[in-house]
Amino acid sequence: MARPYKPGPKQFVFTVGDGNDQQVSVGDPQEAYVAFSAFFRGRESDTYTIRDEPAGQSLVLMPRLGVISRAEHADRPRSEHLRVDRPNRYLPSAMLFFENGYAGLDRFGQWLPDLSDLDASPETRGAARAATITTEAAAIEEVARIWADSGIVDPSDRYYVFFDSRDVDDDRAERAELLQLIDVLGLERVDAPAGAAGGEVWVRTDPRLAAECARWS
Repeated sequence: MARPYKPGPKQFVFTVGDGNDQQVSVGDPQEAYVAFSAFFRGRESDTYTIRDEPAGQSLVLMPRLGVISRAEHADRPRSEHLRVDRPNRYLPSAMLFFENGYAGLDRFGQWLPDLSDLDASPETRGAARAATITTEAAAIEEVARIWADSGIVDPSDRYYVFFDSRDVDDDRAERAELLQLIDVLGLERVDAPAGAAGGEVWVRTDPRLAAECARWS
């Protein structure tokens, strides 16, 4: 059962840009998700926006462009954008927003501060994302996020395998980011064994990585 909003109920506004806004008052994130799912599936639009006006935050889904944007309009306004490669990513992003607002999407993918960055090649996007990570703790957390989304621990317990069973043409942006962060952190990358998928990245276990990955398991 979803944790109730406290204080509640909470208000959200759903829009698609045609003036036919829908305001909902909901008691918990699951109720908000159900309401938005019906709104999302019942319309054909380039843009779907969820606004949490009391918190000064919004989430914008742009399925035809393959983009999700989030914004915070408080004392220090900020916005970030994410390239989406799978249609089933939109509604989960909304659920995370209903649960924990802007910050709830921190670990959802490769957020970039400039919308134009999303037009770059996957390799350039990955490098741009890696460049925004400026501390060791943040770099370890990001590596663990990538691993949790697509990785396994090798049966020998000596290696973390990223992009398990993926082709080299899959996950290009996240692979580019990962390789840069491996260098920054001084992690030891090893050759994948014979028969491994071409897109796999194998990294020798490291206490810093082990501790963070355990949190994601």
